[in-house]
Amino acid sequence: MKQIQQFLSARDMFARHSGIDLLDVGQGWAKASMKIEPYHFNAARTVHGGAIFTLADYAFAAASNSHGTLAMGINVSISYVKAATCGTLYAEAKELSRNRKLASYSVQVTDDAGDVVAIFQGMVYRKNDSVIVRDASFGEGR
Repeated sequence: MKQIQQFLSARDMFARHSGIDLLDVGQGWAKASMKIEPYHFNAARTVHGGAIFTLADYAFAAASNSHGTLAMGINVSISYVKAATCGTLYAEAKELSRNRKLASYSVQVTDDAGDVVAIFQGMVYRKNDSVIVRDASFGEGR
């Protein structure tokens, strides 16, 4: 699992820029967090849907790559069920099904109180490539 954490930490610049942390990862699951900052707000002063999506997508990426096989999202959807305005958001991804080429995941985004903020579902295509960190610089080790 350390390899997945290194892979995402070193290479996912957008998640890093968004203030997202990978808290834990295991076979087919992952948990990430994002402390809400002023730059996460939309014009209505609630957390932007794109920020919530990015958090869910990051947990999805960690869970789907946790088997060591490079997995790329091919279909995702998200439902926003509660506005978030302060504190920290958490995304927990769980594997629903996996075969040689496809895998399906569910991600719940919750707030500090444990209330569901968003529900994300995603499917990945599992490539033949393994997840290996060779060089942390952009564009290298692909």
